[in-house]
Amino acid sequence: MNLSATILPELVSSAPEILRGLWSTMGLATAITLIGVVGGILVFYLTLSPVPLVRRLVQGYISLLIGTPLLIILFLIYYGLPPLGIRLSPLVVALIGFGFNVSAYNARFLTTAYNALDPSEREAAAAQGFPPAQVFRLITLPQTLKLSMPALTNQAIQNVKDTSIVFLIQFTEFFSQMQEVANRTFRFLDSYVATGIAYLLLISIVSIIARMIERRLSVPGLEP
Repeated sequence: MNLSATILPELVSSAPEILRGLWSTMGLATAITLIGVVGGILVFYLTLSPVPLVRRLVQGYISLLIGTPLLIILFLIYYGLPPLGIRLSPLVVALIGFGFNVSAYNARFLTTAYNALDPSEREAAAAQGFPPAQVFRLITLPQTLKLSMPALTNQAIQNVKDTSIVFLIQFTEFFSQMQEVANRTFRFLDSYVATGIAYLLLISIVSIIARMIERRLSVPGLEP
């Protein structure tokens, strides 16, 4: 395939729009990763509630969000709410939809790591009079985050790839810009190959950064 004779001129002329789309993709992926981590910790904390009803409701939330395709969640918010008089921008819809979805996955990762922890430290802290919130903040959460770090970083990488579907709710990002290039040139194969290569390079960079963070946050004596 001779790229110079296919879409290279169009890629060069559309570089500002493509770069803006790439910036939007990375910004959205970063935002939903942070929201997902904070939301996941909150949902995970609620799974430890002493109130059985709260635990059942939270587990139902996790199962529902994990079992529902992300695209369905985005469509329900973007296309389902306007008839009810609620209109949200594509960015807000993406943040809400991804936030709920990624929070559920992260809570599941944290719960799995929590179940692998030795309960003796928590029991000793409780016996010494530490309140549950303090035990969670000082003992449970740090150890759980450490053990679940590989899963959390993998989810962060997945978030970058999943952002490619938000063009379906009219959010302008990298994939939507490349789709425009394909529509203008009618070189769909070339455009999608170039898009795939760009995503591969982007994911490789994000993966390297994620693994560096994972190693930096590792705690001696708490290897999984």
